[in-house]
Amino acid sequence: MTSGLQSILREPRYDLVKAPTPLQRLSGFERKLGRPRLYMKRDDLMEIGLGGNKLRSLEFWLGAALREHADIVLVAGGATSNLCRLTAAAASMAGLDCVIIHNAEDSPANRERSFLNRLFGAETRFIGPVGEEERGAAMKAAAAELMRQGRAPYIVGDAVLGALGYILAAFELHEQSQRESAPLRHVFLAGSMGPTEAGFIFGNAMLGHPFQVHLVSVEYGQAELGKRIRRIYEGIGERTGLAVGDLGEAPLHYHMAHLGGGWGVPTLESEAAIVAFARTEGILIEHVYTAKTCAGFLDLVANGTIPPGEPACILHTGGTASLFSQREQFRTVS
Repeated sequence: MTSGLQSILREPRYDLVKAPTPLQRLSGFERKLGRPRLYMKRDDLMEIGLGGNKLRSLEFWLGAALREHADIVLVAGGATSNLCRLTAAAASMAGLDCVIIHNAEDSPANRERSFLNRLFGAETRFIGPVGEEERGAAMKAAAAELMRQGRAPYIVGDAVLGALGYILAAFELHEQSQRESAPLRHVFLAGSMGPTEAGFIFGNAMLGHPFQVHLVSVEYGQAELGKRIRRIYEGIGERTGLAVGDLGEAPLHYHMAHLGGGWGVPTLESEAAIVAFARTEGILIEHVYTAKTCAGFLDLVANGTIPPGEPACILHTGGTASLFSQREQFRTVS
């Protein structure tokens, strides 16, 4: 569906990602698990702000901000938010000011955790540990105040627009996969807010479903996760005018066994995955998103749910910077 891809490429973008990111063979785990063709798509290895999946979305968000002649962007998240860090970095490159709304206490620990945001030039505001709805309201109020001051703010985070970045990533991974001796069959992603997941699933549909897509939930129960992804998936179809079929027709698998206590709450298995990736492949992953996803990947590969003859890949979405503030969460490494 190359014509459909061209319609996405016509959206304004601000160049941030030098594609393709590496597709790395996990040879250490292949030896350890006694099976071939395990891979990791390294979206953590990008050149800006320590990398991560949000840069693919930010290409479209900043493209929209610049088209609208914005002079300042607003974004919200926790003190260690990858989105906040990467928005601060990308905004500085684009010549835009940046305000970050942290739904966290204004404490010395959280100021330390958000240091990179200020290093990139962003203004950080702490509004306490409130929920998503109140955080969104605070961001809209801040944007309204900036407009009264004569500024032109743009709020980062339109889920459908941000998802377009992972449509392109699906095409990128498919092209890399075709160069391997056996093309990829299974792709694992963290199941969370939805733009990365919905974009990749939509791109997979545009390609004719070459991948079985596995979502390891790190934040929501299956019903809520599925609802979020469906809303964005259908929104992509409305925005682009592309008909790729209903989400229910997609080769999509939800895995809930590694959610544990929910978002940001480590499990013994997720900690074991951090240690295993560090000591087997020299790759760093962190507690909130990548550890549980990697734990699910290793579990399903080891127990044979992913057949040994079918190549499998996990998408590393980044977040490495937050690992340095997570030392106290470890139980097996001092």
